[in-house]
Amino acid sequence: MATTSCTVAGCKLCSGRPGIEHRPARWTPRSHPASDVDVTRSGVRSFADVTDVVETSSTTFVANLDPMWGFEDHPNGGYLQALMSRAALRASGRRDVIAMNTSFLSSPRAGAVTIETEVLRRSPSTTQMRARLMADDEVRVEALLSLGELQEDAPVEWSASTVPVGGPAYDDCERHTPRLDVAPRVPLMHQIDLRIEPASLNYYTGRPRGLGELRGWLSLPAGEDFDSVSLVFAADVMPPATYDIEFGGWVPTFTMSTYVRSRPAPGPVNIVVNAQLVQGGKANETCTIRDSAGRVVVQSHQLAGVRLTPGVPGMRRASEE
Repeated sequence: MATTSCTVAGCKLCSGRPGIEHRPARWTPRSHPASDVDVTRSGVRSFADVTDVVETSSTTFVANLDPMWGFEDHPNGGYLQALMSRAALRASGRRDVIAMNTSFLSSPRAGAVTIETEVLRRSPSTTQMRARLMADDEVRVEALLSLGELQEDAPVEWSASTVPVGGPAYDDCERHTPRLDVAPRVPLMHQIDLRIEPASLNYYTGRPRGLGELRGWLSLPAGEDFDSVSLVFAADVMPPATYDIEFGGWVPTFTMSTYVRSRPAPGPVNIVVNAQLVQGGKANETCTIRDSAGRVVVQSHQLAGVRLTPGVPGMRRASEE
């Protein structure tokens, strides 16, 4: 694929770096919310509602996991991160999540969970905390968080040329709503407005490209604005990038690091996920999220379990490059 230097003055997507294909992620503000998810419809709840936590002490919170916010019977990892972030921010009095390192120990089921928080260090600008999500008296998820105050419109001083740029325009992508009567069931896709670029959806028709890359746009129900809590959710909302190698079932995340770089502009966010290496039944994946203004607002990295069939076309193409 030919690449050229960007000629768009003031472009925030590629900063004029030579050799970068200029494919700006485009979103045009509309008079109605940037979401086709109707929160008035039965079974659809707002993000604020579904991630609400109730304080039972200064360090302990309870929440109720919604069965529709996951994959099959497993709550989405980003959803669990959002709940833990919400509790940590409430306990610390801070405004934003800056970084989150999460270990997923076992998958809880829908229903009541308890979130315990602990301050590890507090400074004028940052509070570092530990959070544990517990169900049935077992720790299911544990996270270390750095909390503080994010800047708005902070200038980019340097960026590697490998940071992914945008993809097709928002209106060129169709909402992804897999059928609920066909395995694997992904009820989460019926709660949010996730639009995946047409080329990335080849895996869904049995023709993965072998690139290990998926691109799309995300809006919250009723067009809710994104903040640091919903951004740590967005970092784990796309289908696994390995689906573009071989379509499969559940790809459980073992560990995930998420960095929130800036408060986002209003509107949907553009997401690119890339598989880096599949080896020994594990895959590492990166995620880059840009806001509607084209600024990088989240970068994340995760290690997940995956089983691929040896010799599938996607794997052969990747190994031949």
